[in-house]
Amino acid sequence: MSRIAWFHCFSGIAGDMALGSLIDAGADLDAVRALLETIPMGDWSVTAEAVQRGGIAATHVVVHAPEDGVVRTYANIVGLIEAAALPERVRARALATFAGLAEVEGRLHHRNTAQVHFHEVGGIDAIVDIVGTCAALEILGVDRVETSAIATGTGMVRSAHGMLPNPSPAAVELLAEVPVYGRDVTIELTTPTGAALVTALASAHGPLPPMTVTSTGYGAGSRELEELPNCTQVVIGEALIRPASSPAGHHDRLAPRPDGDDEGHPSGLAPLDGQPVYLLETNVDDATGETLAHTIEALLRAGAHDAWVTGAVMKKGRPGHIVSALADVALAGQVRAVMRSETGSLGVRGSILSRWPAGRDTETVEVEGHPVRIKVSPGRAKAEHDDVAAIAVLHNLPAREVARRAETEWWSRQPPGPAPTPTPAPESDPA
Repeated sequence: MSRIAWFHCFSGIAGDMALGSLIDAGADLDAVRALLETIPMGDWSVTAEAVQRGGIAATHVVVHAPEDGVVRTYANIVGLIEAAALPERVRARALATFAGLAEVEGRLHHRNTAQVHFHEVGGIDAIVDIVGTCAALEILGVDRVETSAIATGTGMVRSAHGMLPNPSPAAVELLAEVPVYGRDVTIELTTPTGAALVTALASAHGPLPPMTVTSTGYGAGSRELEELPNCTQVVIGEALIRPASSPAGHHDRLAPRPDGDDEGHPSGLAPLDGQPVYLLETNVDDATGETLAHTIEALLRAGAHDAWVTGAVMKKGRPGHIVSALADVALAGQVRAVMRSETGSLGVRGSILSRWPAGRDTETVEVEGHPVRIKVSPGRAKAEHDDVAAIAVLHNLPAREVARRAETEWWSRQPPGPAPTPTPAPESDPA
């Protein structure tokens, strides 16, 4: 079994956020520091501070180094890393990260790769962030790195080259083959250092891969944001794979059977080819409607994919409710805690399921001069209800009319082609 580190970049990724998340997940800072001290680069120190970002406890890494005024070339940095007493995998990962940066910077500035001058990413703090992240991965025994899609900001940012678009040209070039999406946040969520780490170290990008989670951590950015928690999450775990000798003859990802019935499956595992999610549930018979509505909102804020309430008849004929939530494996603990605290239940049950979410995008149209978000998936376009409801109130229109106009406007912009095939109605029973 191999050990995976999956970085959830819902608020982007930077070098200090990657390193902070790994320290928060259990990498010993003294051990990281000991490896970094073998690099011949002058006086510096690194500390890890416990902070909160958007209510999430996280670790903020701070590098303390004097401004030495040195602008290092790629060749200089390669020399520093190769002169250090680093484990082979740490050295290889660090060199790969700087090589990606050098290639992109050379292409952007029309320079030979060896002569590329690193400004921000050539400083001691950037070297500590990159080599420290590689060292922390080694200390945690990580064999494979994967990431989610990468969030980026918008607007403009200041750099050594002056004002640049956000995300920066270097970050965009580095992330050329990585799934990315933009957030309407005017700070640099993903830096060139973070983008270089992602492209050099990660072998796959997508949802949390099947694993037995052993630890998780959050690396904080330098500031608090109103819109979202400014941190990068890492989930460390043992990959779940089918042994090579299995009857299937190939390596399928696996997950534990929730019912414990694993007959015929090696190592107590059962096939799983979708995205693993936890179904968390609790029964309540003493909650008001207001409490249940607030619970649904709180579960979604805690990171649940979906949450709902189902009516039920409980023991002794009492009417009650089943509160349910679907959550990523990595977030199941915090969603479970919210479910217990909001309902007052004495217990929560859970099982691992698979889901196969369809790809979707969000686009925007205008109705009565106001933007309406449209959720788009193959053959379907649906107006976002919150936007529809706001416009309906403003203009005294039925919500269904606003939704119809928005969806009609979106379809009118699409190239001509066959209309979506409607689902046929079931045939009547001749009996």
